[in-house]
Order: sequence, then structure tokens, then C-alpha cells
Amino acid sequence: MPPSPSVPQVSDRFPGPRREDCPWCGSARLRTRLRAPGRQRGAAVALDECGACAHAFQNPPSADGAPRALPGRRHRATARALAGLADPESWLDVGTGHGHFPEAAKEFFPYTSFDGLDPTARVERALGEGRVEEAHRGLLTTPGVTDRLRARYDVVSMFHHLAHVPDPRAELRAALAVLRPGGHLVVEAADPDSAYAALLGPRWLPHSHLHLLPLSNLEAELAGLGCAITTTVRTHHPQEPATARPLPAPLRAPLAAAAALDRLLAPLTRHTRLANTYRVVARTPGNPPA
Repeated sequence: MPPSPSVPQVSDRFPGPRREDCPWCGSARLRTRLRAPGRQRGAAVALDECGACAHAFQNPPSADGAPRALPGRRHRATARALAGLADPESWLDVGTGHGHFPEAAKEFFPYTSFDGLDPTARVERALGEGRVEEAHRGLLTTPGVTDRLRARYDVVSMFHHLAHVPDPRAELRAALAVLRPGGHLVVEAADPDSAYAALLGPRWLPHSHLHLLPLSNLEAELAGLGCAITTTVRTHHPQEPATARPLPAPLRAPLAAAAALDRLLAPLTRHTRLANTYRVVARTPGNPPA
């Protein structure tokens, strides 16, 4: 894979200028994926897709890409699914927010020390409430963070985090740098190839994210960085269309019924093209990258 293209400097909420090349592969073959109203009044979301690698991204980036907290039940289900990881001593949850995943995961990893990293003050509240043992403010790519945490962790998790950072590839490399040799990286992200993306179009919630990463791109990047992918699964978070963009009044009742059906069918949906999320677990066999 080519080196990650340079990304313009942006504020904490990541608005910035329009770019003429793909932030993943650097290709200038951009095409419109969608244009839609934003979640905030007067805002708009412009989503472009790369014709070379299919990476989709907000162009220009907007504050609409800020992450939303996931329901607590999802954290527990995810932690249960990861229970096969062999007794990690230390775990960094990147983009941890209020620390609800570490809190849920302690049931399945009682001997693991969980730390949290987040660009907002939520991580400091998570520390104060005992959900994480150490709180780190910023991104992994924030100057000084990677050096401070280098080779400290057996597991690094990124749940719906890469979709909300200026440079996902740089964030991935930084994640590997804070892992110990043989450590595991867990990445969960919305699947841009989900049938829900086409069915709901601009009302599909992940279409408001800064980035949509095709699974094949992530797997190729991890392999290029020397990782062995140990698990790839598709799952379904029953958020569709309950958390879609604001709805006209005539649509609310039928879509509420559809959301209830979606929750009921979620165990089956994950085996179909409607599955809206993928999860990848990768192992780094050697020394973390410099």
C-alpha cells in the first residue's frame, strides 16, 4: 500500500477544506456518493467515494462526523464475542468515550487492566467513575501520545473510531505502535457495502461519518503492516432505521415498526447483506512499527 497522503490540519471537531484526492490511497479519481442535509440545522454532508479503492469520506469534512455513544448492551455482546483473547494483561480502548466498553468487558476479562483514550473530556469522567484505570486525552496521532504509550498494551480496541478521525491509516499505524509484540488489534466499523446503505441512502446514520472504510482496504492495510488477521466477522447493530437522520412525520410510525422488526431479526440479519458492521481482529507477530 502507498504511504498515507498528507491531511490538512483540522480542529478538534475536524471541519476542514475540500480535498481533491483520496485520504486513503491518494487517487484523484473521486466521485459523488451522496449529498444530503446534515444532522445540525443548516448543515450539509457531502460524501465522496474513491474510484480506485472505494474509500468514502466527507468532502469537505464537517462537524456532523462526531461519534455517538453506543447502547450498553452492545458493549457487553462485543466483549463476550472477544472472550477468546487469551488473558491480556493490559488493554487500551481507543475512542472510549465514557468508558462503557471497558466497564462491560471487565466481566469477561477480570484480570485485565483497561485504559481509555478519547479526544474529549469524557475519558476523564470515565476515570473518575472507575471505568478505566488510566485516562489519556487525544487521538493516538496527537503529538506525544504514541511515544508515551509505545509497546504498553496486549490489546488495542477501536470500536467505530476510525470513521471519526482525520487520517484513519495514521491512526492504525499508531495503534500498532502502542501494542506489544504479539498483541491484538480489534477494529469494528460500519460496513459501507451493507445493503442498508443503499436502502436508506442519506438517512443511513454512517453516511454522516467522516470516513467509510471498505473491509478489503482495512485487511490489506493490516497485512501490509505485518499483521496476521485472525478473525473477520460481520455483525448487525439494530440501529436501522431507528437512528437514521431526522424523519418527516408521515414516515415515523412505519419506520418505528421497521426498527422494531430490525431488532427482532438482528441475530439472522448478521448472516445477510443487511449486516451493517464488520469486526476484525489482527495480531502483530513482531516488533511494533516505528
